[in-house]
Amino acid sequence: MARTWLSIRVDLVEGHAQTFWPRPGRIFAAARSHTFAQLAAAIDDAFARWDRAHLHEFELADGTRLTTPFEGWDDVGPGPGPDAPGLGTRSPLDDEKTRLSRLQLGEQFVYVFDLGDGWTHLCTVGERRIDPLEELGILPARPLPYWGWGDMPDQYGRRWDDDDGESEPPADPGLSDLPPLRPWWGTGARG
Repeated sequence: MARTWLSIRVDLVEGHAQTFWPRPGRIFAAARSHTFAQLAAAIDDAFARWDRAHLHEFELADGTRLTTPFEGWDDVGPGPGPDAPGLGTRSPLDDEKTRLSRLQLGEQFVYVFDLGDGWTHLCTVGERRIDPLEELGILPARPLPYWGWGDMPDQYGRRWDDDDGESEPPADPGLSDLPPLRPWWGTGARG
């Protein structure tokens, strides 16, 4: 296959009132025919976003904004209009219809997931196109990460399943609380 796909580096810069250094990141292979909405879903998967009931937006260097249309948000109360804080003043393009083919090699743009917590990513299109079969070994149907680094913060800052944001973490049981499915797990060795 020819080198026709984009390589897009995505670095998590800030979110949930924190800035990150070193910045966790992922590199995605994406066809120019993929949409910005498909790239948003791939970023959210790769950055461990499990609660997707939040708005997102892309902002290109020229000020163009892209987001999923606001239909359905009226069901949960008054939703933001095109001039809501964080969305600028020009109406955004539909990211479900806008293709990545509008991106240029080397171009940088921003992706924000959850406009309240502002999980903000710097996205950089690679300087050269790639062959997905060479980089991934497959031809994926949607954008897919093929390299990554760093720790992913929890979307809500939770450190354990019952974290209320105020309590101390539970005592570390080591491996004693696990079922004896591995010889070193649980209270005794598996026989």
